Amino acid sequence: MSKLILITNPGSASRKYALYDHETFLASLHFEYEDGAVACTLKDADGQKKSISVKIKDLSQTVAHLGDILRQEGYISDKNKLFAVVARIVAPSDYLAENHIVDDEFMANLEIAKKRAPLHIPVVAAEIEHFRAKFPDTTIIAVSDSAFHWQKPELMKYYAFDTEIADKYDIKRYGFHGLSVASVVDTMQSNDILPEKLVVAHIGSGSSVSAVLGGRAMDNSMGYTPLEGLMMSTRAGSMDVAAALALKRELKLDDTELETYLNKKSGLLGVSGISDDMRVIIQKRDEGDPKATFAHALYVHRLQTTIGQMAATLGGIDGLVFTATIGERSAEIRHFVSQKLAYLGFFLDEKLNEAPVFEGRYALISRPDSKPIYIIQTDETAEMVKQALSLLPSEED
Repeated sequence: MSKLILITNPGSASRKYALYDHETFLASLHFEYEDGAVACTLKDADGQKKSISVKIKDLSQTVAHLGDILRQEGYISDKNKLFAVVARIVAPSDYLAENHIVDDEFMANLEIAKKRAPLHIPVVAAEIEHFRAKFPDTTIIAVSDSAFHWQKPELMKYYAFDTEIADKYDIKRYGFHGLSVASVVDTMQSNDILPEKLVVAHIGSGSSVSAVLGGRAMDNSMGYTPLEGLMMSTRAGSMDVAAALALKRELKLDDTELETYLNKKSGLLGVSGISDDMRVIIQKRDEGDPKATFAHALYVHRLQTTIGQMAATLGGIDGLVFTATIGERSAEIRHFVSQKLAYLGFFLDEKLNEAPVFEGRYALISRPDSKPIYIIQTDETAEMVKQALSLLPSEED
Protein backbone atom coordinates (compact mmCIF):
# COMPACT_ATOMS: atom_id res chain seq x y z
CA MET A 1 0.00 0.00 0.00
CA SER A 2 1.31 3.44 -0.95
CA LYS A 3 2.31 5.90 1.75
CA LEU A 4 2.92 9.15 -0.14
CA ILE A 5 5.08 11.63 1.75
CA LEU A 6 5.72 15.14 0.48
CA ILE A 7 8.85 16.97 1.64
CA THR A 8 8.86 20.77 1.67
CA ASN A 9 12.10 22.78 1.89
CA PRO A 10 11.27 26.42 1.23
CA GLY A 11 13.95 29.04 0.64
CA SER A 12 13.83 32.81 0.24
CA ALA A 13 14.24 32.59 -3.55
CA SER A 14 12.84 29.13 -4.34
CA ARG A 15 10.51 26.36 -3.22
CA LYS A 16 11.66 22.74 -3.33
CA TYR A 17 9.47 19.70 -2.85
CA ALA A 18 10.12 15.97 -3.05
CA LEU A 19 7.60 13.12 -3.17
CA TYR A 20 8.31 9.70 -1.66
CA ASP A 21 6.39 6.45 -1.35
CA HIS A 22 7.55 5.30 2.08
CA GLU A 23 11.34 5.73 1.66
CA THR A 24 11.35 5.42 -2.16
CA PHE A 25 11.93 8.65 -4.08
CA LEU A 26 9.32 9.34 -6.78
CA ALA A 27 9.84 12.92 -7.96
CA SER A 28 10.89 16.44 -7.04
CA LEU A 29 9.47 19.84 -7.91
CA HIS A 30 11.53 23.03 -8.00
CA PHE A 31 9.90 26.46 -8.25
CA GLU A 32 11.95 29.62 -8.83
CA TYR A 33 11.59 33.03 -10.39
CA GLU A 34 12.37 33.26 -14.09
CA ASP A 35 11.74 36.35 -16.24
CA GLY A 36 9.43 37.88 -13.67
CA ALA A 37 7.25 34.79 -13.21
CA VAL A 38 7.53 31.49 -11.37
CA ALA A 39 8.88 28.53 -13.32
CA CYS A 40 8.49 24.90 -12.28
CA THR A 41 10.76 21.93 -13.03
CA LEU A 42 9.89 18.33 -12.27
CA LYS A 43 12.53 15.60 -11.92
CA ASP A 44 11.42 11.97 -11.84
CA ALA A 45 13.01 8.93 -10.19
CA ASP A 46 15.13 8.30 -13.31
CA GLY A 47 16.58 11.81 -13.18
CA GLN A 48 14.62 13.02 -16.18
CA LYS A 49 13.60 16.69 -16.01
CA LYS A 50 10.64 18.46 -17.56
CA SER A 51 9.20 21.96 -17.36
CA ILE A 52 5.70 22.24 -15.92
CA SER A 53 3.55 25.11 -17.11
CA VAL A 54 2.21 27.08 -14.15
CA LYS A 55 0.47 30.43 -13.81
CA ILE A 56 2.04 31.60 -10.56
CA LYS A 57 3.35 35.10 -9.93
CA ASP A 58 4.58 34.62 -6.37
CA LEU A 59 6.34 31.72 -4.65
CA SER A 60 3.88 31.87 -1.76
CA GLN A 61 1.23 30.56 -4.17
CA THR A 62 3.02 27.30 -5.00
CA VAL A 63 1.25 25.24 -2.30
CA ALA A 64 -2.11 26.07 -3.83
CA HIS A 65 -0.99 24.48 -7.12
CA LEU A 66 0.93 21.47 -5.80
CA GLY A 67 -2.04 19.12 -5.60
CA ASP A 68 -3.10 19.89 -9.17
CA ILE A 69 0.43 19.39 -10.51
CA LEU A 70 0.91 16.07 -8.71
CA ARG A 71 -2.49 14.85 -9.97
CA GLN A 72 -1.76 16.04 -13.49
CA GLU A 73 1.53 14.13 -13.47
CA GLY A 74 -0.14 10.99 -12.11
CA TYR A 75 1.51 10.90 -8.68
CA ILE A 76 -1.61 11.36 -6.53
CA SER A 77 -5.28 10.61 -7.09
CA ASP A 78 -8.54 10.23 -5.17
CA LYS A 79 -7.45 6.68 -4.28
CA ASN A 80 -3.79 7.52 -3.70
CA LYS A 81 -3.71 10.61 -1.49
CA LEU A 82 -0.92 12.32 0.38
CA PHE A 83 -0.20 10.44 3.61
CA ALA A 84 2.00 13.14 5.18
CA VAL A 85 3.79 16.42 4.56
CA VAL A 86 7.23 16.90 6.14
CA ALA A 87 8.82 20.31 6.75
CA ARG A 88 12.42 21.06 7.79
CA ILE A 89 12.69 23.36 10.81
CA VAL A 90 15.71 25.56 11.54
CA ALA A 91 14.91 27.37 14.77
CA PRO A 92 16.46 28.40 18.12
CA SER A 93 14.16 26.67 20.60
CA ASP A 94 14.31 23.73 23.01
CA TYR A 95 10.85 22.67 21.86
CA LEU A 96 11.71 22.98 18.15
CA ALA A 97 15.00 21.11 18.59
CA GLU A 98 12.85 17.96 18.56
CA ASN A 99 10.62 16.48 15.84
CA HIS A 100 6.86 17.03 16.14
CA ILE A 101 3.56 16.25 14.48
CA VAL A 102 2.21 19.72 13.74
CA ASP A 103 -0.67 20.85 15.93
CA ASP A 104 -1.77 24.09 17.59
CA GLU A 105 0.88 23.75 20.30
CA PHE A 106 3.57 23.40 17.66
CA MET A 107 2.33 26.45 15.75
CA ALA A 108 2.35 28.52 18.94
CA ASN A 109 6.00 27.60 19.54
CA LEU A 110 6.82 28.34 15.90
CA GLU A 111 5.24 31.79 16.31
CA ILE A 112 7.55 32.48 19.27
CA ALA A 113 10.55 31.34 17.22
CA LYS A 114 9.62 33.77 14.43
CA LYS A 115 10.51 36.68 16.68
CA ARG A 116 13.83 35.12 17.66
CA ALA A 117 14.96 34.27 14.13
CA PRO A 118 13.07 36.53 11.70
CA LEU A 119 15.32 35.61 8.76
CA HIS A 120 14.78 31.85 9.03
CA ILE A 121 11.34 31.06 10.44
CA PRO A 122 8.65 33.14 8.62
CA VAL A 123 8.99 31.39 5.24
CA VAL A 124 8.62 27.85 6.59
CA ALA A 125 5.90 28.98 9.02
CA ALA A 126 3.87 30.39 6.13
CA GLU A 127 4.46 27.21 4.15
CA ILE A 128 3.13 25.04 6.97
CA GLU A 129 0.09 27.31 7.37
CA HIS A 130 -0.65 26.95 3.65
CA PHE A 131 -0.39 23.16 3.88
CA ARG A 132 -2.69 23.06 6.91
CA ALA A 133 -5.29 25.02 4.98
CA LYS A 134 -4.87 23.26 1.62
CA PHE A 135 -4.50 19.69 2.95
CA PRO A 136 -6.51 19.74 6.21
CA ASP A 137 -6.77 15.93 6.44
CA THR A 138 -3.05 15.30 5.86
CA THR A 139 -0.63 14.83 8.78
CA ILE A 140 2.10 17.47 8.80
CA ILE A 141 5.40 16.61 10.48
CA ALA A 142 8.08 19.11 11.47
CA VAL A 143 11.57 17.59 11.36
CA SER A 144 14.15 19.61 13.26
CA ASP A 145 17.55 20.27 11.71
CA SER A 146 18.83 20.39 15.31
CA ALA A 147 17.36 17.08 16.53
CA PHE A 148 20.53 15.05 15.93
CA HIS A 149 22.67 17.66 17.68
CA TRP A 150 20.26 17.93 20.63
CA GLN A 151 21.63 14.56 21.84
CA LYS A 152 24.94 16.29 22.63
CA PRO A 153 26.12 16.78 26.23
CA GLU A 154 24.69 19.70 28.23
CA LEU A 155 28.20 21.19 28.34
CA MET A 156 28.04 21.77 24.57
CA LYS A 157 24.64 23.49 24.66
CA TYR A 158 25.41 26.57 26.73
CA TYR A 159 27.12 29.90 26.25
CA ALA A 160 29.10 31.35 29.16
CA PHE A 161 26.37 33.38 30.86
CA ASP A 162 23.71 32.60 33.49
CA THR A 163 22.26 29.20 32.58
CA GLU A 164 18.91 30.07 34.19
CA ILE A 165 18.56 32.94 31.72
CA ALA A 166 19.60 30.61 28.90
CA ASP A 167 16.91 28.11 29.93
CA LYS A 168 14.22 30.75 30.41
CA TYR A 169 14.70 32.37 27.00
CA ASP A 170 16.05 29.41 24.98
CA ILE A 171 19.38 31.09 24.22
CA LYS A 172 21.60 28.10 23.57
CA ARG A 173 23.87 26.47 21.02
CA TYR A 174 21.32 24.38 19.12
CA GLY A 175 23.51 23.46 16.16
CA PHE A 176 22.25 22.78 12.65
CA HIS A 177 22.89 20.53 9.64
CA GLY A 178 21.77 17.71 11.93
CA LEU A 179 19.85 16.02 9.10
CA SER A 180 22.99 15.96 6.96
CA VAL A 181 25.19 14.60 9.75
CA ALA A 182 22.57 11.96 10.62
CA SER A 183 22.52 10.94 6.94
CA VAL A 184 26.33 10.61 6.96
CA VAL A 185 26.27 8.53 10.14
CA ASP A 186 23.55 6.27 8.69
CA THR A 187 25.62 5.71 5.53
CA MET A 188 28.74 4.88 7.54
CA GLN A 189 26.89 2.55 9.90
CA SER A 190 25.24 0.66 7.06
CA ASN A 191 28.64 0.19 5.37
CA ASP A 192 30.43 -0.72 8.61
CA ILE A 193 32.91 2.18 8.30
CA LEU A 194 31.79 4.39 11.22
CA PRO A 195 34.78 5.25 13.45
CA GLU A 196 34.47 5.95 17.16
CA LYS A 197 35.64 9.58 16.90
CA LEU A 198 34.36 11.24 13.71
CA VAL A 199 34.49 14.80 12.40
CA VAL A 200 32.03 15.73 9.64
CA ALA A 201 32.67 18.84 7.52
CA HIS A 202 29.39 19.84 5.88
CA ILE A 203 30.60 22.42 3.35
CA GLY A 204 27.97 24.03 1.15
CA SER A 205 26.30 27.40 0.89
CA GLY A 206 25.88 27.05 4.63
CA SER A 207 28.74 25.22 6.33
CA SER A 208 29.45 23.58 9.66
CA VAL A 209 31.77 21.06 11.31
CA SER A 210 30.42 18.42 13.69
CA ALA A 211 31.97 16.11 16.27
CA VAL A 212 30.40 12.65 16.51
CA LEU A 213 31.31 10.11 19.19
CA GLY A 214 30.14 6.51 18.73
CA GLY A 215 27.51 7.64 16.25
CA ARG A 216 26.05 10.27 18.60
CA ALA A 217 26.38 14.06 18.47
CA MET A 218 29.05 15.72 20.59
CA ASP A 219 29.20 19.23 19.12
CA ASN A 220 28.50 21.38 16.06
CA SER A 221 30.12 24.67 15.04
CA MET A 222 26.75 26.39 14.53
CA GLY A 223 25.02 27.78 17.60
CA TYR A 224 21.88 29.79 18.41
CA THR A 225 21.36 30.23 14.67
CA PRO A 226 23.28 28.98 11.59
CA LEU A 227 25.30 32.22 11.65
CA GLU A 228 27.81 30.97 14.23
CA GLY A 229 30.92 29.02 13.25
CA LEU A 230 32.57 28.81 9.86
CA MET A 231 32.90 31.50 7.23
CA MET A 232 30.24 30.56 4.64
CA SER A 233 29.05 31.66 1.21
CA THR A 234 27.31 34.79 2.52
CA ARG A 235 27.52 34.37 6.33
CA ALA A 236 30.30 35.90 8.39
CA GLY A 237 30.47 33.05 10.89
CA SER A 238 31.71 33.56 14.46
CA MET A 239 32.78 37.04 15.45
CA ASP A 240 33.12 39.19 18.57
CA VAL A 241 29.72 40.61 19.55
CA ALA A 242 31.40 43.97 20.20
CA ALA A 243 32.74 43.91 16.62
CA ALA A 244 29.21 43.27 15.33
CA LEU A 245 27.90 46.20 17.39
CA ALA A 246 30.71 48.42 16.08
CA LEU A 247 29.74 47.40 12.54
CA LYS A 248 26.15 48.29 13.33
CA ARG A 249 27.15 51.75 14.59
CA GLU A 250 29.56 52.58 11.78
CA LEU A 251 27.20 51.46 9.00
CA LYS A 252 24.18 52.93 10.82
CA LEU A 253 22.23 49.67 10.69
CA ASP A 254 19.24 48.63 12.76
CA ASP A 255 19.03 45.13 14.27
CA THR A 256 17.39 43.53 11.22
CA GLU A 257 19.80 45.22 8.82
CA LEU A 258 22.78 44.01 10.86
CA GLU A 259 21.46 40.45 10.86
CA THR A 260 20.87 40.66 7.12
CA TYR A 261 24.38 42.03 6.54
CA LEU A 262 26.05 39.24 8.52
CA ASN A 263 23.87 36.51 6.98
CA LYS A 264 23.49 37.68 3.38
CA LYS A 265 26.33 40.09 2.55
CA SER A 266 29.36 38.63 4.32
CA GLY A 267 31.38 35.42 4.01
CA LEU A 268 32.89 34.66 0.61
CA LEU A 269 30.72 37.33 -0.98
CA GLY A 270 31.63 40.06 1.49
CA VAL A 271 35.36 39.33 1.68
CA SER A 272 35.90 38.83 -2.05
CA GLY A 273 33.49 41.51 -3.22
CA ILE A 274 32.95 39.27 -6.25
CA SER A 275 30.84 36.19 -5.63
CA ASP A 276 29.49 33.72 -3.06
CA ASP A 277 30.29 30.81 -5.43
CA MET A 278 33.49 28.96 -4.52
CA ARG A 279 34.07 28.03 -8.17
CA VAL A 280 34.17 31.71 -9.12
CA ILE A 281 36.42 32.52 -6.14
CA ILE A 282 38.92 29.84 -7.20
CA GLN A 283 38.86 31.04 -10.81
CA LYS A 284 39.48 34.65 -9.77
CA ARG A 285 42.21 33.58 -7.35
CA ASP A 286 43.93 31.73 -10.19
CA GLU A 287 43.70 34.93 -12.26
CA GLY A 288 45.54 36.78 -9.49
CA ASP A 289 42.66 38.68 -7.89
CA PRO A 290 43.95 39.63 -4.39
CA LYS A 291 40.54 39.79 -2.68
CA ALA A 292 39.51 36.39 -4.06
CA THR A 293 42.86 34.98 -2.97
CA PHE A 294 42.35 36.29 0.55
CA ALA A 295 38.72 35.09 0.71
CA HIS A 296 39.82 31.59 -0.32
CA ALA A 297 42.66 31.52 2.24
CA LEU A 298 40.41 32.77 5.07
CA TYR A 299 37.73 30.19 4.20
CA VAL A 300 40.27 27.32 4.30
CA HIS A 301 41.85 28.63 7.53
CA ARG A 302 38.49 28.73 9.33
CA LEU A 303 37.77 25.16 8.24
CA GLN A 304 41.15 23.87 9.39
CA THR A 305 40.93 25.47 12.83
CA THR A 306 37.35 24.29 13.39
CA ILE A 307 38.24 20.71 12.47
CA GLY A 308 41.00 20.99 15.08
CA GLN A 309 38.48 22.32 17.61
CA MET A 310 36.20 19.33 17.06
CA ALA A 311 39.15 16.94 17.35
CA ALA A 312 39.90 18.52 20.74
CA THR A 313 36.25 18.10 21.77
CA LEU A 314 36.47 14.39 20.96
CA GLY A 315 39.88 13.93 22.59
CA GLY A 316 41.26 12.74 19.27
CA ILE A 317 39.90 11.87 15.84
CA ASP A 318 39.63 8.57 13.95
CA GLY A 319 38.02 9.69 10.69
CA LEU A 320 37.13 12.78 8.63
CA VAL A 321 34.20 13.25 6.25
CA PHE A 322 33.63 15.91 3.59
CA THR A 323 30.01 16.32 2.53
CA ALA A 324 27.49 18.78 0.97
CA THR A 325 27.94 20.65 -2.31
CA ILE A 326 31.48 22.02 -1.89
CA GLY A 327 32.66 19.13 0.28
CA GLU A 328 31.49 16.56 -2.26
CA ARG A 329 32.46 18.38 -5.45
CA SER A 330 35.54 20.51 -4.78
CA ALA A 331 38.80 18.53 -4.90
CA GLU A 332 40.52 21.92 -4.56
CA ILE A 333 38.98 22.70 -1.16
CA ARG A 334 39.54 19.16 0.13
CA HIS A 335 43.19 19.46 -0.95
CA PHE A 336 43.86 22.78 0.78
CA VAL A 337 41.94 21.92 3.96
CA SER A 338 43.78 18.59 4.31
CA GLN A 339 47.24 20.17 3.91
CA LYS A 340 47.45 21.18 7.57
CA LEU A 341 45.87 18.06 9.05
CA ALA A 342 48.96 15.83 9.12
CA TYR A 343 49.28 16.52 12.87
CA LEU A 344 45.95 14.68 13.26
CA GLY A 345 47.14 11.76 11.13
CA PHE A 346 45.43 12.67 7.85
CA PHE A 347 47.11 12.41 4.44
CA LEU A 348 45.12 12.87 1.25
CA ASP A 349 45.67 10.63 -1.77
CA GLU A 350 45.73 13.33 -4.44
CA LYS A 351 44.76 10.98 -7.28
CA LEU A 352 41.76 9.63 -5.39
CA ASN A 353 40.84 13.15 -4.34
CA GLU A 354 40.74 14.28 -7.97
CA ALA A 355 38.94 11.14 -9.19
CA PRO A 356 37.17 9.50 -6.23
CA VAL A 357 35.92 5.94 -6.61
CA PHE A 358 32.49 5.64 -5.01
CA GLU A 359 31.05 2.56 -3.38
CA GLY A 360 27.42 3.54 -3.13
CA ARG A 361 27.34 6.95 -1.41
CA TYR A 362 30.93 7.05 -0.12
CA ALA A 363 34.49 7.23 -1.43
CA LEU A 364 37.76 6.80 0.48
CA ILE A 365 40.28 9.47 -0.59
CA SER A 366 43.12 9.07 1.94
CA ARG A 367 46.52 7.38 1.62
CA PRO A 368 47.10 3.88 3.05
CA ASP A 369 49.24 5.38 5.85
CA SER A 370 46.50 7.85 6.80
CA LYS A 371 43.49 7.78 9.05
CA PRO A 372 40.45 7.52 6.72
CA ILE A 373 39.21 10.58 4.86
CA TYR A 374 35.87 10.11 3.10
CA ILE A 375 33.61 11.93 0.71
CA ILE A 376 30.03 10.99 1.60
CA GLN A 377 27.03 12.08 -0.45
CA THR A 378 24.55 13.38 2.09
CA ASP A 379 20.79 12.95 1.59
CA GLU A 380 18.93 15.26 3.93
CA THR A 381 15.59 14.65 2.22
CA ALA A 382 15.76 10.88 2.67
CA GLU A 383 16.75 11.47 6.30
CA MET A 384 13.68 13.68 6.75
CA VAL A 385 11.46 10.87 5.45
CA LYS A 386 13.12 8.33 7.76
CA GLN A 387 12.69 10.54 10.83
CA ALA A 388 9.10 11.43 9.88
CA LEU A 389 8.14 7.77 9.49
CA SER A 390 9.49 7.07 12.98
CA LEU A 391 6.86 9.47 14.40
CA LEU A 392 3.97 7.90 12.52
CA PRO A 393 2.07 4.77 13.51
CA SER A 394 3.29 1.59 11.83
CA GLU A 395 1.09 -0.57 9.63
CA GLU A 396 0.56 -2.94 12.59
CA ASP A 397 -0.59 -0.23 15.02
